Amino acid sequence: MTGLALFLLICAAFCHASWNFIAKQACGGAIFVWLFNAAASIVYIPIVIGSMWVTQSSFSWDYTIFMLGSAVLHVGYFLLLNKGYHVGDLSLVYPLARGTGPLISVLAAILFLGEQPSLLALIGTVFIAIGVFLLLGNPANYVKINASQPVLFAVLAGVFIASYTLWDKYSVSTINVPPVLMYWGATVGQAFLLLPYALKNREEIVHQWITKRLSVIGVAILCPLSYILVLTAMVFTPVSYVAPAREVSILIGAIMGARFLAEGDAKLRITAATVILAGLACLSIG
Repeated sequence: MTGLALFLLICAAFCHASWNFIAKQACGGAIFVWLFNAAASIVYIPIVIGSMWVTQSSFSWDYTIFMLGSAVLHVGYFLLLNKGYHVGDLSLVYPLARGTGPLISVLAAILFLGEQPSLLALIGTVFIAIGVFLLLGNPANYVKINASQPVLFAVLAGVFIASYTLWDKYSVSTINVPPVLMYWGATVGQAFLLLPYALKNREEIVHQWITKRLSVIGVAILCPLSYILVLTAMVFTPVSYVAPAREVSILIGAIMGARFLAEGDAKLRITAATVILAGLACLSIG
């Protein structure tokens, strides 16, 4: 993996962990998801125009199919993730969702995209998997605290992560959809897909905008930015390298949840997250 790709993914990881931290505090459900997508659709218009002008890219109506497909998969991911945050800890839900997604992505990339990661890269992926399972701690403890629901939502979110990762990799590297345009289009699509639900809950929209508008704006800026950086890296980097490398954000998310939200098992979760960093190191060398 090139130094540029690694730099982009590390920057994306900080943005990603930060918006998840904000979303966990907000716990706004589907209305919150609609609000930040609607806000992002507006905020990123000048950035999309500027990017298209600088890169001299042109728009093709064929791109809309891939944007819409990405929008559907991202809506499923956001709704499942928000539900997981509603019933569970950030430092449990976030690592599990972000950890299972790349493992599925790597396997699918090898089987369906014909990628052939190096042995060292595969070892790094295994390290990341080990770190994720360590973050979960003793499964018996989660039975005691009734963590079956957050674990279920986190794993399902991981399946959607793998799905949109492969879909978007094909879009930006094979179809050549510009990364900024790709995710902006997907963001607009998400806002439209959730619009019927939002219109039925106008009072909740007003309430959340009044009480959580700073969180909405924060996520509206950081969420697209984090994924645009990832899409840019995926243009010239295999999924089997990008998907696991993104998970340095797990370390950041675990620290945030343990330190700032006073969630339990801080030492275990932070120690396990460092194993993920070892996996990242293998990926960067491999």
